[in-house]
Amino acid sequence: MKLIAIILLTIFIMLQTKLWSNDGGLKEVWRHSDELALQLEESQQRHARNTKLEAEVKDLNDGLAAIEERARSELGMIRKGETFIQVVERDNRALLHE
Repeated sequence: MKLIAIILLTIFIMLQTKLWSNDGGLKEVWRHSDELALQLEESQQRHARNTKLEAEVKDLNDGLAAIEERARSELGMIRKGETFIQVVERDNRALLHE
């Protein structure tokens, strides 16, 4: 019975040594966990940056359209090849006083 206990204790000690010190042991698992946490944080930062850049691109695209619309309506600007036609309504009050 003592021999079995000694053999089991020896095997247990060998397994514990392997678990705590060799490649693939707990040290490596902890190191990979730390690396994973850093990668997740970096990924979140990049995602936030990408979201911000997407918003800026959308604003620029919409902004150019808004600027073009304002230039067309307020300044009467046209593109090459377009013909500008302005419709002016009569002032009906002026006709009533004549």
